[in-house]
Amino acid sequence: MSAAAAPSRLATILPALFVALQYLLPQHALSRVLFAATRVRTRWFKNLLTRGFLHLYRVDLAQAAETDPLQYSCFNAFFTRALQPDARPITADPAAIASPADGTVSACGRIDGERLLQAKGHHYALGDLLAGQACATEFAGGSFMTIYLAPCDYHRVHMPFAGRLRETVYVPGRLFSVNASTVSRVPRLFARNERVMTVFDGAAGPFALILVGALNVGSIATVWAGDITPARRRRITRLQPADVALAKGAELGRFNMGSTVIMLFAAGRARWDDGLGSNSRVLLGQAVGRVA
Repeated sequence: MSAAAAPSRLATILPALFVALQYLLPQHALSRVLFAATRVRTRWFKNLLTRGFLHLYRVDLAQAAETDPLQYSCFNAFFTRALQPDARPITADPAAIASPADGTVSACGRIDGERLLQAKGHHYALGDLLAGQACATEFAGGSFMTIYLAPCDYHRVHMPFAGRLRETVYVPGRLFSVNASTVSRVPRLFARNERVMTVFDGAAGPFALILVGALNVGSIATVWAGDITPARRRRITRLQPADVALAKGAELGRFNMGSTVIMLFAAGRARWDDGLGSNSRVLLGQAVGRVA
């Protein structure tokens, strides 16, 4: 084997080994350990975690509400840090759909009947993603966008469009990583992972944001229910109805560690902007499409 071929072979083998390992890991136990560790307020410990994270990832804190990473009360507070009020202008166009998060578009387009694109060569069913809930019929043939939030990204999720909350549903599942190498190798990953479904009614009809859990995601929270995961009982649970109306750009929830958000609109109700596609970088509040 040539010297040049060795790194190329490793680049193929290592991601495959990482995916195989995930099938064996106690995913939920690791998540609970992380949940506890990232909330420790002991100064030396939380600073150790924060410095270690900053060593691994290039985090831009220039637009954070608190720019000193060691001033946060715990690692989770640093990870879910707020931004300065003017850091992410929300598109003012009333017909524009705003990106709900900072991240990278991993896939977007039309829902082919009930099929959504996960990655090249991989699709999954809308009914599986929505765990057989009645709302699945409303989004058949509609539009979807999947946004991956990397560890260095801002980790709060905001409203893409103004809406009134219809329902919040917790769906238990696995906790596979949602990085590109795993998404391209694990069939139906987004329909298998633990997730929180939020469905809204807006001026352009129903829309949904699905917050997908992942390996090392300590918890998923919404502004009206607080921490929803880790759940005491791992079964499909419709949360107590809440009378919540949120404006475009308002905070909806957050990932306590990184993951993915999937945005759904009903058929004929949304059109994504030209040029948006796999690997497009988006920022919270920027226009990514329009409603009909």
